[in-house]
Amino acid sequence: MPYQFKREPLMPEEANRLASTYQDAREKLVVCPLLDTGLRVAELANLKKDNIDWQGHCLMVYGKGGSYGSKSERRIIPLSPRVQPLIEGHFPPYHSLGITPRSIQLLVKRVANRARISRTVSPHVLRHTFAVAAVQKGISLPALQRLLGHDQLSTTEIYLNLSPEDVVREFRKKW
Repeated sequence: MPYQFKREPLMPEEANRLASTYQDAREKLVVCPLLDTGLRVAELANLKKDNIDWQGHCLMVYGKGGSYGSKSERRIIPLSPRVQPLIEGHFPPYHSLGITPRSIQLLVKRVANRARISRTVSPHVLRHTFAVAAVQKGISLPALQRLLGHDQLSTTEIYLNLSPEDVVREFRKKW
């Protein structure tokens, strides 16, 4: 079995520090949606005004899924109370986010350094952070699978590397 690199999610205090260390609206518009939606970096970069369900306060994303990677797989991503005003405030005057995937990666790294997070932080680490937080909040694995845009539940399970402390805390809370 080949070795698979695990990207460790941020601890809640690191995620909170990251989300509050932005210097401008652009940084906040990148970091908070990545933490609260589980979007892939390319999905965030490709967001357009047409992807917003204004009445439902959701994003309609056409992700990696679909037959042969055709991006035909549509999924609905609810906007959190933290992200809704950011997205809905940015898009009336602008048609797109106006930032490339590489620029998003560099921006996340810069904000993480400023937040004094010593390990490597990337948009994909924020996707893992979202997945773990969703499970901890009680979102079911099938719902998380749909939110993340995975065809197979086994792919979603890769994201569920809870820390030993998380496991003990959950056991004590529920047992």
